[in-house]
Amino acid sequence: MRKALFAALAAMVLGPVAAAPAAAGSLGRFEVFGVEGDDMLKMRSGPGVGYKVVLGLPNGTLLRVNSCQQTGSTRWCSVALDRARNLRGYVSWAYLRKK
Repeated sequence: MRKALFAALAAMVLGPVAAAPAAAGSLGRFEVFGVEGDDMLKMRSGPGVGYKVVLGLPNGTLLRVNSCQQTGSTRWCSVALDRARNLRGYVSWAYLRKK
């Protein structure tokens, strides 16, 4: 319940701030997986851990992956929520699997 409330609140508050035009192409739909226990994958405002956390995503969250880039030892992907495409950010490729 707490996760759903946080996600809904973040979408309402941060939606206009995180909005960006749709990308020309997409790598397709992916889902968040491999996040431990009650933790969440952090969607960040940029490709790296130094960027602000926009939203926490639990396992099973569907995303549209637009592009990916290597930053240090991590491959970061530009994503949008599948059902709220104006909510965009970056997540680690290691926690995504093709849907």
